[in-house]
Amino acid sequence: MELKNRYSDEALKQFKALIEEKIAKAQNDLELIRSAYMNDGNNGTDDTAPTFKAFEEGSETMSKEANTQLALRQEKFIRDLKNALIRIENKTYGVCRVTGKLINEERLKLVPHATLSIEAKNMQR
Repeated sequence: MELKNRYSDEALKQFKALIEEKIAKAQNDLELIRSAYMNDGNNGTDDTAPTFKAFEEGSETMSKEANTQLALRQEKFIRDLKNALIRIENKTYGVCRVTGKLINEERLKLVPHATLSIEAKNMQR
């Protein structure tokens, strides 16, 4: 079945460039998150009061958990963007998986990994 409503090859090429740029930035951000996580070690509180040290360790645990959550979200974002590239290759990119209609171009520029039109997203609420 040939999809009549799909973005032109030229439009798909532009979306591909946008997505590849976002993947590069997202991977860079992920590296920053990971390096922050790795360097969380000693913050120079060895000689401070024990109560402050306990507080510092609690805060360090929280920041490690927050960093882990950030890293997981970033990895999912990268995965979603890579899946969007596959849809571009298949020429199914930008087609709502619920309605089968084209997803608004402005929406795709803001959320390039979107698989639902606003119409379909509103139906889910």
